[in-house]
Amino acid sequence: MVQNATTINQALKSAVSLRVPIKIHEAMRYSLLAGGKRVRPVLCLAACELIGGQESTAMPAACAVEMIHTMPLIHDDLPCMDNDDLRSGKPTNHKVFGEEIAFLAGDALLGLAFEHTAVSTLGVSPSRKVRAVRELAKVIGTEGLVAGQVVDITSEGLTDWGWII
Repeated sequence: MVQNATTINQALKSAVSLRVPIKIHEAMRYSLLAGGKRVRPVLCLAACELIGGQESTAMPAACAVEMIHTMPLIHDDLPCMDNDDLRSGKPTNHKVFGEEIAFLAGDALLGLAFEHTAVSTLGVSPSRKVRAVRELAKVIGTEGLVAGQVVDITSEGLTDWGWII
């Protein structure tokens, strides 16, 4: 797993290279490359290996999963959400780059995740890419990630969780 995490980190660095506009790419890299075990992309690569696929084929999807995981972390820390100053002991993205750039960095990571899945996945048929993009959109939308954030926002201060079931 450690070797996979190192390989994933290298792929993420390549995916979010520093280019114009520099500030947004710095903000994207700040949160995306902040470290961690990379459990989600490692599981993506493991699933690919389990069915006989190649790591190189699955790496863009694994990177996309990590980009998608990072986006709500950036947004959740913003003053309009949880207003956190630190994430894993480091200043949050908006504390380093400002609220506007942090918001855009999260959005840019989401867009890059879709682009990376659709364009960088070599050797995968267009129909499979479309299915992958559709699944990513579904888990991000109102049946997945967004729904979870809505629950987080609307349940603040509530002690009776029966309404959610």
